[in-house]
Amino acid sequence: MKKIILASNNKGKIREFNTMLEGLYDVVSMSDMSVEEVPEIGLTFVENALIKARNASEQSGLPALADDSGIVIDALNGAPGIYSARYAGNHGDDEANTIKVLEDMQDVPDGKRTARFWCAIVFVEHANDPTPIIIQRGWEGEILREKVGENGFGYDPIFYVSIHQKASAELTPEQKNNISHRGKALQALLIELQA
Repeated sequence: MKKIILASNNKGKIREFNTMLEGLYDVVSMSDMSVEEVPEIGLTFVENALIKARNASEQSGLPALADDSGIVIDALNGAPGIYSARYAGNHGDDEANTIKVLEDMQDVPDGKRTARFWCAIVFVEHANDPTPIIIQRGWEGEILREKVGENGFGYDPIFYVSIHQKASAELTPEQKNNISHRGKALQALLIELQA
């Protein structure tokens, strides 16, 4: 099986990618290959994903897959956006980030709480690949007023999914992977990779 590096150390993302790519690729993480992170200085999800993919490929010598994703909230003019992982200040503090969004949204009325998770996935064969595969997908929902559910990670406990009438954190991994921004982007990427 072909080895590919996922430009992430986020355990939740690694779990999701491994589940979706099982049987096609042997996915390794940055820590598995001693790859150091690179500053995410892009202004868009695509730019950051490309920066991360090229860095991981250069340091590991493997084809690389990177995603940059986050939540885009209309009432907050698109925030947290590319700063989703560090919205409250510390990178990867899901609890603090979620609390900050709930505080920022406390005066926003029902019906005006629309949001979407957004995912940009980039695949490069090598660090200087001039034709990276770039896929973007969104997942529409609303911001709840309190946390619900135990599954998932990040903003899942406050993201309401109307077709299931549940928070994302109440969905099974299989349900989430079928409809989420990352799940849809990965499905599209797999079609591209097999073309």
